[in-house]
Amino acid sequence: MKINLNKKESISRRQLLFFFRLGLLIPFFGFQNYNGKSTTKNEEKYQTLLKSDGTIVKVKISTINKSKILKKNMSTSSFFDWLGRKL
Repeated sequence: MKINLNKKESISRRQLLFFFRLGLLIPFFGFQNYNGKSTTKNEEKYQTLLKSDGTIVKVKISTINKSKILKKNMSTSSFFDWLGRKL
């Protein structure tokens, strides 16, 4: 019985397809480090407010908590007067 050591085995197409499919499954295993915290450092919440000219502004909630409230529970007619519109 002769053993031929010089003969190299080639990779068949089926083996290539197997490794290719296996490579496509790697993202589903979840090798990424996940801490549960978001990566952004400035994670402040914003609230959308209306300016007197009718434009919308995003303001930090911490700024709203520090602000002085001039008039609470404004009526509809005074709100439209503030906006400069008529009913």
